Amino acid sequence: MKPKQSSGTRPVHQTVAGAFQFKGAGRSIAIGFTEQRLSPHAGSAAFWAWLRGGKWIDTLTGALPHALPLSNNHLLPVEKALAFLHGLLCDARKLTHVAYLRRDPVAPELIGVRRVASQSVLSRFFQGFDSASSNLRCFRRLWHWSLDRLPSAREGYTLDLDSTRLLHEDGHQEGVAVGYTRAGLKPCLHPLLAVLAEVRLVAQLWLRPGNTSCGGNVTAFFLDLWENLPRHIRLRGVRADAGFCLPELLALWEQLHLPYVVVARLSQPIQQLIKSHLEWQATAVPGTEVAELEYQSTNWPHPRRLVLIRHRVREPEDTRAGKRLIDVPGYRFQALVTSLPAAAHPPLAVWRYYNGRCDCENVIKELREGFALPTLCLEKFWASEAALSLATLTYNLTVLFQRHLGWQQKVTIHSLRFWLFVTAGVLSYPRGQTTIKLAVPVRERAWWQRLWQKILSPWPNCNAVENRPAFTGSSS
Repeated sequence: MKPKQSSGTRPVHQTVAGAFQFKGAGRSIAIGFTEQRLSPHAGSAAFWAWLRGGKWIDTLTGALPHALPLSNNHLLPVEKALAFLHGLLCDARKLTHVAYLRRDPVAPELIGVRRVASQSVLSRFFQGFDSASSNLRCFRRLWHWSLDRLPSAREGYTLDLDSTRLLHEDGHQEGVAVGYTRAGLKPCLHPLLAVLAEVRLVAQLWLRPGNTSCGGNVTAFFLDLWENLPRHIRLRGVRADAGFCLPELLALWEQLHLPYVVVARLSQPIQQLIKSHLEWQATAVPGTEVAELEYQSTNWPHPRRLVLIRHRVREPEDTRAGKRLIDVPGYRFQALVTSLPAAAHPPLAVWRYYNGRCDCENVIKELREGFALPTLCLEKFWASEAALSLATLTYNLTVLFQRHLGWQQKVTIHSLRFWLFVTAGVLSYPRGQTTIKLAVPVRERAWWQRLWQKILSPWPNCNAVENRPAFTGSSS
C-alpha cells in the first residue's frame, strides 16, 4: 500500500509483498502475493471462442443422460463436462488435476460455467453413465457431430481399426483384467477405436475388458460406426492388423462392397506357400520382393487375394515389419489379404497403401500422452468408457480447431499448449466489460490478431493462419 493510501479494502490490482527473499543472478528477489485475477491458461480463450461458435455445446447438453439436479447450489451436467474438457486442454491427468483448476479465477469465464467442479462432483458425474445403452445414446451424437464437420472427399476416407492396452497395476476397477501387453501379462483395459486416416480424426471408441482379444466385439463396433456415419462421409477402404483378420468381418466388408487390406497371420499353410517355389517379383524398393496368389483358408467360404511381401534383412537390428522364418533365413515376411482388384492395385501398391496405417499409431500415442487415456480409469466400467470417450472427443475438437484455422500440418496438443493455451492473462472489468488481457510480447501480437480474426469471422474463408507465432526478431 502506498504511504498516503487510506486503509480499507485492498484494490484488486494490489501486489502484497511477503517476507520471503532469495538471491538469484547476483541480486535479491522478493516473493509476494497478488489479488489480481490471473490465469496461466488464458490463451485457451481462442479455443473456447471457436467452440462456442459451433453447436457442439448444445449437442453435448442434449446428449448427456443425466437428470437435472435439484440442489440450489447445483452445477448443470454440461458444466461438469466442459470443466473436464478444459482440464484436459490444460494437461490434467486425473480428476484431481481438473479440480485443481478451481484455483484459476479465469477458467469459469472462459468455459462459461459458474465454477469448476470438484473431484467428487466429477466422479458422481461419470457415475451417471451406468450402462452401454446410456453411453451409446450419448456418444453416438457426439461422434456424429465430429464427423459431420468434415468435408466430403471425392475418393472417400480410409478407416483404420486398432486397439491399445491401458495398464492398471492396482486392478481393482471394473473391466481391468490380465491381458497380453508389450510388458507381458498385465492388468489392463483394452479399448477399440477407429481412425479416419486422411484427417487423423477418431470416428469411434469402445472400451473392452483387458482379457478381450483384438477382434472381440469388433463386428458390432463396425456396424454401429457404419450406421452412424454422416451421409456425405464415404469410406474408400478399411485397414487393420492381424488381430482383425476374422472371417465374419471380412464377409461383412464384402457384403457392404467396402475394400479392405488386412494383415493375415503367417499360419502353417501360408508358411508352406512361402517355402514353395513362388514367383517373387523385384520392386522399386531395394531388398523388397512381392508375390500374390488366390488363397482360401479353412474357415473362409471362398478364395481371397493374398499378397506376400519379403524384405531382405541386411542387419541384425533391422526393424522393418514382418516375421522371420527359421526355414527361410535372411528375410522378413508379411501377408496381406485384400479385396482390392489386382488390375488397379498391384502388390507393391497394396503394401504401400497398408503402410499408411502406421499414422494410426501416432494418433493413439497422442491420445495416451496428451489426453491422459492411461490414467482416466474410474471405479465403474461404463464411467471409465465415458471418461475415455470424452477425452478422445476433446482430441477431435483440437483437430477440428486446427482445420478451422487452415493449418495444413497438424500439430500435437503439446505444441498447442506451448504456442497457444499456456499463455498467461489477467481478467478485468473496465466499464463493466469482461476483458481478458493476454501477456503476449509485442512481436507476437500480429499472429494473435490474425488468429482471432480467423476465429471470429462469420464467414468461412481460405486465409490460413501460421501454426505458430514468430519467436525470432527483436522484442519491444
